[in-house]
This record gives sequence, structure tokens and C-alpha cells, in this order.
Amino acid sequence: MIRVLFVCTGNTCRSPMAEAILKNKNIEGIEVKSAGVYASAGQDASLHAKNVLIENEIVHNHHSTPLSEKEMEWASHIFTMTEGHKAVIIRTYPKMIGKTFTLKEFVIDDKYDRDIMDPFGGSEGIYQETFKELQELIEELVIRLKE
Repeated sequence: MIRVLFVCTGNTCRSPMAEAILKNKNIEGIEVKSAGVYASAGQDASLHAKNVLIENEIVHNHHSTPLSEKEMEWASHIFTMTEGHKAVIIRTYPKMIGKTFTLKEFVIDDKYDRDIMDPFGGSEGIYQETFKELQELIEELVIRLKE
């Protein structure tokens, strides 16, 4: 079983969209969750994130989850949205280093641009751009995970 944990800051924008995109694919043998390094428990996804998912015909009921050792132990793969998120995880939980990557690092191994833009506070258009980037990366992620 492949267990994917997407991680961002507050677990209201990027990681919930990534979770929704991958879950929507309904791939047997892949489970997915999301969490935030500085998330409060139980918050809804941001309005623009929800709207973008709806526009792309993805249904996702989301409540934010603070990142904890429990979620990381559950995961076989931890994918962060930024190098900063990855650094927080590795600094706080050094034993997670072998399964923690930025999403871009794992998928395209870009040594210079490993961060996914944070749409928080931006327009719905910005959220749409982030969604498209996540969608493309997750298409490649599925291929890599099946290898």
C-alpha cells in the first residue's frame, strides 16, 4: 500500500488541493491525506481552493490537520510544497528524512525551483494557477509511484 501525505503550511490551500487531486483519481493501492506544519485542527479549505476544485469537478470534504508524528508514521511518502516545509519536518523528525521530499524534487528533480507557489491571500486566478501546477505534478507523481 502506498500512503501519500501532502504537507503545506496551514493545510487550507495547497496540500488539500493536492490531496483532492490524487484522491479523485481513485487509484487502487494508493491512500492519501494532507496536513500542515502550522495548521490548526478542523479548519475548512480556503474558499478559493474549494471553488477551484468545484470548477474542476473534484469533490473534496476537507478539515485541516496539524502535522504530527502519527500522520508521518502512517505515510510511506511525505511530499511537501516547499523546501521550508521539508526542512521543518527533517529538523523536528530526523527519522523521516528517507521518505520526505518536496513534490517537485520527487517528480522532476528540479534542483533550483522546488517550491510550489502559495496562493494564500491571492485571487481565485492564482489558486487556479497553483491547481494546474499541482495537477501536472501529480500526473507525474502517479507514474513515479507505480515504477
